[in-house]
Amino acid sequence: MEGALLSEKELTTIAPGEALTLTAVMAVLVIAVMAVVIYRLLKSSDGGVKLPGGWSFDWK
Repeated sequence: MEGALLSEKELTTIAPGEALTLTAVMAVLVIAVMAVVIYRLLKSSDGGVKLPGGWSFDWK
């Protein structure tokens, strides 16, 4: 695939911050969802977590 030179007008329309902004928004969204899941798990009256390797956490 060969690259093509862009005109001045095309060069001014490039916004390099879009990918960074999208990545930051997605990271904040993932952190928020995980925080809600962890909060709901820990606030439940009868909860527990089982992890690989034989780790088990139960609380009442």
